Amino acid sequence: MIRIAFFDTKEYDRKLFDKYNKDYGYDITYFETTLNTETAPLTQGFDAVCIFVHDKINKRTFEILEKNGVKLVALRCAGFNNVDLKNKGNVRVVYVPEYSPYAVAEHACALLLNVTRKLYKSYQRTRKYNFTLDGLLGFDIHGKTVGVIGTGKIGKVFIQIMKGFGTNVIAYDVYPNEQASRELGFEYVSLDELYKRSDIISLHCPLTPETENIINSSSISKMKDGVVLINCSRGKLIDTTSLIKEMETGKIGGVGLDVYEDEDEFFLRDMTNSYKRDTNLSILLSMPNLIITSHQAFFTSEALNKIASDTCENIKQVFDGAQCKNELK
Repeated sequence: MIRIAFFDTKEYDRKLFDKYNKDYGYDITYFETTLNTETAPLTQGFDAVCIFVHDKINKRTFEILEKNGVKLVALRCAGFNNVDLKNKGNVRVVYVPEYSPYAVAEHACALLLNVTRKLYKSYQRTRKYNFTLDGLLGFDIHGKTVGVIGTGKIGKVFIQIMKGFGTNVIAYDVYPNEQASRELGFEYVSLDELYKRSDIISLHCPLTPETENIINSSSISKMKDGVVLINCSRGKLIDTTSLIKEMETGKIGGVGLDVYEDEDEFFLRDMTNSYKRDTNLSILLSMPNLIITSHQAFFTSEALNKIASDTCENIKQVFDGAQCKNELK
């Protein structure tokens, strides 16, 4: 029987994987803690570990895993910037590349509407029986230029949604998809041109050394006054200090974030009764033209079921000796 240690698990993870595991018969142990160098000794005697976005596996962690007999790291997510693939040794790594691009793209759209139409502010006001419109002036998305950074599966779905709003879409990607450009009706441009022309910018690229802090003081200075920024990808795509500075000047019209640069100790956790606070995060939460959700974009029934089924199948294929299309080299 294959023994698997699941890290950073919540109740919904346990319920869903227990359901799918009826068809696989894995011996699963769930840990609430994240996997890192300090917690890696917990993997002694396990054949595989299953991790999420806030687990961190560096070279030293891989060494401990391999010493403990772990043969496989199974990510139950699409991003893998938290795994040092160059130093994985003999440990194999699999992931779930396409659980639901619709979930993330639709959430990005929801954030955009909340920012541009001030829906949350209006909701809070009407709950107090205040039905005035002062301070709630928004703008039409129709007719605006939307810049999309990253045109993978999620980026393409977001573009489809934006085209439905009647926008002009421009995009940047290190690897342009010219067929998608023709079929969806958008134009590839340079990053500088995207910054210059866009009324709205949405990030859908992976976190790599090249994209880390791609939104910073320099790039923001090239953008239109009043630009709206949306990030449902990875927090470190945006330099938070620069973002706060430019928001305080009024350069940025609004921001919708589902991720945060230093979210690991806060997001997906109830910190209500904790005294631990993050200064920059607290400043962002106080901003009147910014909305933050807690890494929620992926969180739909369809996406969770796809994650569970693909993760279980990835593990089976590896231990059966079959080729796994979702293996990371």
